[in-house]
Amino acid sequence: MTGASAPAGELSALLGAVELLRDEVAATRLPLALPEAAAANKARIELLLQLDDYVLPRLRSLDAPLLAVVGGSTGAGKSTLVNSLVGAVVSKSGVLRPTTRSPVLVHHPSDERWFVGDRVLPGLARVRGADNVEDPSAVRLVAVDALPAGLALLDAPDIDSVVMTNRALAVQLLGAADLWLFVTTAARYADAVPWTLLRQASDRGTSVAVILDRVPREAVGEVQDHLGSMLKEQGLMLAPVFTIAEVPLGPQGLLGPDEIGRLQGWLVALARDAKARAIVVRHTLSGALDSIDGRIAALAEATGEQHAATNALGRVADAAYAEAADGVRSGMVDGTLLRGEVLSRWQEFVGAGEFFKQVESTVSRWRDQIVSAVKGKPAPAQELGEALHSGVAALVTAEAQAAAAKVARSWRGMPGGQLLLDATPGLGTVSPQLSEGVERLVRDWQDDVLDLVRSEGQDRRTTAKVAAYGVNGVGVVLMLVTFAYTGGVTGAEAGIAGGTAVLGQKLLEAIFGDQAVRSLAAKARNALLERVEDLYAADAARFREAMAHVEVPRDQGRRLSASALKVKAAR
Repeated sequence: MTGASAPAGELSALLGAVELLRDEVAATRLPLALPEAAAANKARIELLLQLDDYVLPRLRSLDAPLLAVVGGSTGAGKSTLVNSLVGAVVSKSGVLRPTTRSPVLVHHPSDERWFVGDRVLPGLARVRGADNVEDPSAVRLVAVDALPAGLALLDAPDIDSVVMTNRALAVQLLGAADLWLFVTTAARYADAVPWTLLRQASDRGTSVAVILDRVPREAVGEVQDHLGSMLKEQGLMLAPVFTIAEVPLGPQGLLGPDEIGRLQGWLVALARDAKARAIVVRHTLSGALDSIDGRIAALAEATGEQHAATNALGRVADAAYAEAADGVRSGMVDGTLLRGEVLSRWQEFVGAGEFFKQVESTVSRWRDQIVSAVKGKPAPAQELGEALHSGVAALVTAEAQAAAAKVARSWRGMPGGQLLLDATPGLGTVSPQLSEGVERLVRDWQDDVLDLVRSEGQDRRTTAKVAAYGVNGVGVVLMLVTFAYTGGVTGAEAGIAGGTAVLGQKLLEAIFGDQAVRSLAAKARNALLERVEDLYAADAARFREAMAHVEVPRDQGRRLSASALKVKAAR
């Protein structure tokens, strides 16, 4: 139930539900510049203003005077009409446009208490007096005895003003109206801009009266008929139409009683009839409340689009870094890490022979086959370990660089992506902390491998063998065996790498046994991959952090819809 007849309990419940709705609308965020986001944000602001400027004030004071906002196109004669209705120049008029730069609210002196505070239009300051103060951030209050109590007229800026702030203010004021007095002329009544607002008024149930100004007497019938058909098309066939003929103005620039008498009589009767005022208020208030469902549904849909866009951006980042992790996994098993410096250091390490002095003859024969194929000076295990370190670090870094570049390329073509890239320079490359992170990762992984060697060599026999060969030496061989697969090695390297894999494995089997070596290699590989995934997750987090200021709460759409349902249930 809505209106003056609503019981106090029901009205209180409705007011509480609308206040909750208002808070949800105010908290709603649509930060991503999606194709429909600008329109959705505009609609959100319009709804919030109407709730603040009209719905909540009216629910809190149903007996307040009827507020009639006089709005229309540039030069339609709004200020002249207001001045004529009260019989005094209270609103500036003239030929220079725009004339009305700040709203003028005219009321009876006994109704002043309703307008001096922030009951309506809380975002605008108050200025009193009839002097022509031009301040678009304030409402100028003018008290006149000629206007009957119970009715206030608000002269609004032009709805098609060349000044953007004036246009926005005019739309805001129309949203605060119990009654919109739409002023147009015979020459401009079919203009597009006012009809857009009239359609909006019709959709939202706003009470409208049309003043057709400056109509040549010979064209009154024709213009009225055409205007009437247009109003019918927009669902405003019940809107009263008042025609004012084109006549010379009086000494003060006012219209005479013959021209405005019918409109003035209608407004006076409305002001003096509490029941008639209540009908207008109830119609407009109900219309505003009826419009909530559709407007909230649109906001919820826009919220869903925001979620979909941010999810898509996040999925791209996740997929790119998952692909990078797969690249590292492939690089570990396809022989990539046995090329270049690693292969050279392994050959030197094998050729030195120091590590293999105590290895069984079968293993020695494998070693001899490798040694016969390579030349080089003896090299300690440390140099092979460093070569492995560098190879792993280069692989991990290269995949991270590729992932960051791929995310940036993808985001540039996605809704909202370019905005995030512009706001966060450097997203398209790896973070400055990555190099340090990679170095730490490889060191920590090498420690993991040494821990595996120590842990596996705990029985007396194995401990002796590990001690004889050295933990670091055994650890280096285990690292190499972890990568020693020839899938990606071709040409002359294939035979060498293949021998490398077999020799390394045979050496470790002589120490730990066949099954233990396979287990150790798998554990070492998994330990590295886990560290790589953690590192990539940290680097990918930069993209998530960039998204953080544009992500909307997961329950935003649900909360909006729930608040609209509560309003509906309370009516």
